[in-house]
Amino acid sequence: MKKLLSERAAVRSLLLILALVVIMHLLILAGIIPYAMVWGGRLQNKAQMVRFETVSVLVNILMLAVVALRAGLLRVRLQPLVGQILLGLMAGLFLLNTVGNLLSTNPVEQGFFTPLTLVLFLLSLRLALDAPEKNHFPVNQL
Repeated sequence: MKKLLSERAAVRSLLLILALVVIMHLLILAGIIPYAMVWGGRLQNKAQMVRFETVSVLVNILMLAVVALRAGLLRVRLQPLVGQILLGLMAGLFLLNTVGNLLSTNPVEQGFFTPLTLVLFLLSLRLALDAPEKNHFPVNQL
């Protein structure tokens, strides 16, 4: 996979997509985007939406931080094994999300977000399978 996609491209793509996903979830929380188009179209009410979307924003910010650490954008030292495990968990989450999107009752979620989460899975997997060469996540790699 290294030859198909560089680490730099994977990192930059993940940072961009995850930032856009956070913005989308904030727009859902603000009521600008209808919540019926996410979570498989299964949310029952606004209170349920607020709980789910708040968790989603927090998880996506955490994933942004993991990728930013890998990129060297945050000056925090992290053992490679911990970073690889976190990236592997991200890949697993995106794979499960892809399956969930396939089962969605919303055609937009099914048609747009299924390929998006599949791309996020592949990008996360690319980073998870390629350990950084130093004994911590690199600093200022980009």
